[in-house]
Amino acid sequence: MSTLSLRLPDSLHNKIKEFSREEGISINQFIASAASEKMSAFATVDYLEIRAKRADKKEFEEALSQIPDIEPEEYDRL
Repeated sequence: MSTLSLRLPDSLHNKIKEFSREEGISINQFIASAASEKMSAFATVDYLEIRAKRADKKEFEEALSQIPDIEPEEYDRL
């Protein structure tokens, strides 16, 4: 485990304290969770960009053509 010294504006620090208290977790847990969520978002963007480069429109259209053309159930309509 690593130690990190971090400077935060007082307003942000106070909000983090407030949310941590409400959630019943430590400030460290809150910040670690927030950092993990942000890293996950970046990783998702990277993953999607890689997958998009491998995309093949012809294969996509072929896959779509195999889906039956039926009306959706009532509960599934927009």
